[in-house]
Amino acid sequence: MAKMSLLVGFGAGYVLGARAGRERYEQIRRAWSQAKEDPRLQEAAGMAQAQADLVVNSVKSRMGSEAPH
Repeated sequence: MAKMSLLVGFGAGYVLGARAGRERYEQIRRAWSQAKEDPRLQEAAGMAQAQADLVVNSVKSRMGSEAPH
């Protein structure tokens, strides 16, 4: 999950930066770096990852219990 958000952030920064020039790109990159180090964002990402793990485990257990023997 964290890798995906990093890739999305990088992609958005790259596209916007390419259009606005190098200075704007660097500004976006610095803002992204500061945002991803924000404890509130890290906490939200951790909670989202935990919820996703619960859903995946639930689906896996359901699929395992419904498999033919």
